[in-house]
Amino acid sequence: MRPGPIMDRLQNIGRLLRAGGFPIMAGPAGITRRRMRATLGRVVALAFVAVLGACAQPPAAVRLAPDADVPPFARVPYAPISRAAVVAIALREWRLFGSPVDDDPPDTRPPPLPDQKPEREEGLWQRVGEYWWLGMNAGSPEAAWTGEHDAQGNIFPANVDGDYAWSAAFVSYVMRMAGAVGGFPYSASHSTYINIAKQMALHQTSGWIITAERPDTYAPVPGDLICLGRGSARSLTYDDLPAGAFPGHCDIVVDAQTPGMISVIGGNVDDAVTMKHVPVTAADGKLAGPDGTVLDTRYSWMVVLRLLAPAPIS
Repeated sequence: MRPGPIMDRLQNIGRLLRAGGFPIMAGPAGITRRRMRATLGRVVALAFVAVLGACAQPPAAVRLAPDADVPPFARVPYAPISRAAVVAIALREWRLFGSPVDDDPPDTRPPPLPDQKPEREEGLWQRVGEYWWLGMNAGSPEAAWTGEHDAQGNIFPANVDGDYAWSAAFVSYVMRMAGAVGGFPYSASHSTYINIAKQMALHQTSGWIITAERPDTYAPVPGDLICLGRGSARSLTYDDLPAGAFPGHCDIVVDAQTPGMISVIGGNVDDAVTMKHVPVTAADGKLAGPDGTVLDTRYSWMVVLRLLAPAPIS
């Protein structure tokens, strides 16, 4: 608050009080000049404190549009989202990280030394910061994170990078840059959009560009996401969804041309943007057989998030 006219008036009153510029008031109350000056002095003091208190109040929080930080080509967007765009952006980011591939069982590779994690390398920690900044809605606390910094710009220890896991931010970034606009539930947690996709399938919500499909009845194609539960949520199945907040992971399908295998790309896999090859049924490309058993013995894929976009790319 700017004091302005209010402070001017208070200062004028103060000058009058100091100069004794108030007339003697007589009457039944017998108010004297001295008593008048003392009373007004207390009033002015209280008013002055009130003005200072009002001025000290923090300004109201500025409400940013969710896409306030998004470049025009994705915010307008210049082109509607397409499977080709989702795949191209995911592949671009994969190449930026050196095109790593990890088809080993999870947790069998020795972790890199803290100073050798790709997410902490020059040029790459900044890129992870862009996933947070652009993937999250404007004003989100995570939007200020990078591959090695917290929201205050402090470098966090490499052994706590799980507290800053960016795999969901990566998916959100890809979808945002591909032109999803407000049709994708951008989030730092995969469970957010997994649950919304299942609600879409159950007709409990509408307006989103993803819907959930069973891994034994739908063959994922480029642009779709395949997802699983992690840790305490590892045993979750399609029928358990929606399941509230839970640890999970989703990868983006980028190729399905090879019989019996699809190629997927995910963020924060080996602290990088990494490709995996996932086995599918040779005849129809599904993650699970007719009995619901997932073919991949490494990962318990539980749901496919089908992108409600134009037909699959060839």
